[in-house]
Amino acid sequence: MTLALRPHPRLPAGPAIAVGSHAARPTPDRLELRYVVTGDLGALYLPPAGHPARADELWKRTCFEAFVRPAAGEAYFEFNFAPTRWWAVYRFDRYREGMADAEITPALIEAHTSGERFELTVAVDLPGWTATRPWRLGLTAVIEELNGEKSYWALAHAPGKPDFHHPDSFAYDLSPAEPA
Repeated sequence: MTLALRPHPRLPAGPAIAVGSHAARPTPDRLELRYVVTGDLGALYLPPAGHPARADELWKRTCFEAFVRPAAGEAYFEFNFAPTRWWAVYRFDRYREGMADAEITPALIEAHTSGERFELTVAVDLPGWTATRPWRLGLTAVIEELNGEKSYWALAHAPGKPDFHHPDSFAYDLSPAEPA
């Protein structure tokens, strides 16, 4: 099922685009994500895909993010993925506290642009991390225009300024796949 991300209601949405996402857990410890941007891509900062590499501060440019925590817990991961295929993973003990680099490397990051469609596909393994429990996800995107303006997209926005870490942003329940 495709989940529509919405622009932050207090900020301009930018050019005529739509941002969608999809999340799945085909196995209890694997997270698969897909982000799709359609519309006026020519107005957006979408650099070409290169070699996957870890990098910090990806959220300062166009970046697709996932925030993942157990349904009954405060600790969470923040995943950042850029169109360049650069990535970062952080672990937090609780809301914006105890940030540390997570020792996780994405198993797959693919980025493709075709006409008015950009797609980023990611697979990440989280071995042993609450594999049998449901996860709460916040799926988000920072979209930068060529003029430097940014729009902030999410499944759900917390009150006030954009804050993807806020508990209200963890708006999607994702359970492990049922055995076949």
